[in-house]
Amino acid sequence: MSDDSAPFGWMRAAQAELTFRSITDADLPFLSALYASTRTEELSVLNWTDEQKAAFLKQQFEAQHAHYQTYFSDSDFLVIERGGVAVGRLYLARSAEEHRIVDIAFLPEHRRIGLGAALLQDLLDEAAHARKGVTIHVEKFNPAMSLYRRLGFVAVGEEGAYDLMRWRSV
Repeated sequence: MSDDSAPFGWMRAAQAELTFRSITDADLPFLSALYASTRTEELSVLNWTDEQKAAFLKQQFEAQHAHYQTYFSDSDFLVIERGGVAVGRLYLARSAEEHRIVDIAFLPEHRRIGLGAALLQDLLDEAAHARKGVTIHVEKFNPAMSLYRRLGFVAVGEEGAYDLMRWRSV
């Protein structure tokens, strides 16, 4: 994949002015902040100081990042940009059997405005063209669950707090 572009055929993402580039070590502070933004609501109920929350989130991000780099080493690890500004991440593993969305996240101000839907529809089109399904683990109470269901994902398994969602091309 070339930097600063959408993959071939990702027209909806391009129309939403999304571009993609491989992550670098320089992106780690952004990726850590993005990760933290996905856990804000969950941690808001804890009686922890801001410093305790920050330390916990830093540790959790580092563990997740190391896990992804180890177990999904052949994946595309992409920063999503809009107008040259980092707004999210997409980690995508393409195998002979399926496309696995390892992780997808947007900063809070870029959620619920159609960017994720555009990107996911393009991913589904790519998978359908390749005659593959798409899978993703989604937290049971993730607000994006309704989007996945609307796009045709169905729960096919359960792993703790996560549902394994699968989309199959027709």
